Amino acid sequence: MLAETVCSAVSAAGLGIAAVTAYRKRFLTALRIGAYSLIPVGLVMTGAVGWLASTAFSPLAWAGFGVLGASWALFALVRAVEHRRGSRAARATAGDGSTAPVSPSASAPALSRNAGQGSRPATAPSASSKSSSDDFSDIEAILKKHGI
Repeated sequence: MLAETVCSAVSAAGLGIAAVTAYRKRFLTALRIGAYSLIPVGLVMTGAVGWLASTAFSPLAWAGFGVLGASWALFALVRAVEHRRGSRAARATAGDGSTAPVSPSASAPALSRNAGQGSRPATAPSASSKSSSDDFSDIEAILKKHGI
């Protein structure tokens, strides 16, 4: 009963603020405020507020939340232990010379940056080794390409 009264008062106050905002010729803001202020009354009318109030003050519901939390903590503990055991097993097999299991996506060879450029050298010459004729030949090629 108290929750319904509070929600009705909040909605009435919100509609009053919306009316003042509309009086100041800010109609879109007034409509937005009015829409937000109708939400508490709608929740009371659908029964959601009553359900929430009965859940919030129910010791059985809070015990259920505690059981769900304990379940989540156990799942997290099991996952952490499995993760730790998995990393230990990988280190142990890698240490005795056998190969560790590899995922299928990791078995594909990685391509280097210059894989598609077979004719170019792997390392670019340094700026000090370039002569001025090399610089001008690049510029000349660009200008010829554009017809200048």
